[in-house]
Amino acid sequence: MTRSRIEGAFAPAGSRMEPEPQLTDEQWLLVEDLFRCPQPSPLGGRPRASSRHCLEGILWVLRTSARWKDVPRCFGSPVTCWRRFRQWAESDVLRKAWSRLLHRLDGLGQINWEESLADGTFASAKKGENV
Repeated sequence: MTRSRIEGAFAPAGSRMEPEPQLTDEQWLLVEDLFRCPQPSPLGGRPRASSRHCLEGILWVLRTSARWKDVPRCFGSPVTCWRRFRQWAESDVLRKAWSRLLHRLDGLGQINWEESLADGTFASAKKGENV
């Protein structure tokens, strides 16, 4: 990682330093159809925030372990990113996108399954049962 990448990854909200994009254009094209924006209301209202920017903000939080309120403004409103994260997680959109990207990397031979792991730190056993 370059110095600017590290600095940009932890820049506070509203900072002039902008982080690098979290997705390449090729990766975005692979999952773009999952993140379609609904049609605007005929009654008007605020235009919907870009799905790509929100996804980039979500990935930034997941990658940096930062607080939602620290999402850089280039990704849009931190509250909007959080709301979309909840919406997309509940509707299984994030899992579908992850699956597509993972299959693409596997097809390109860029995943070494011998070195894969799953972290169960937050998966507690129910009533002390061993699974």
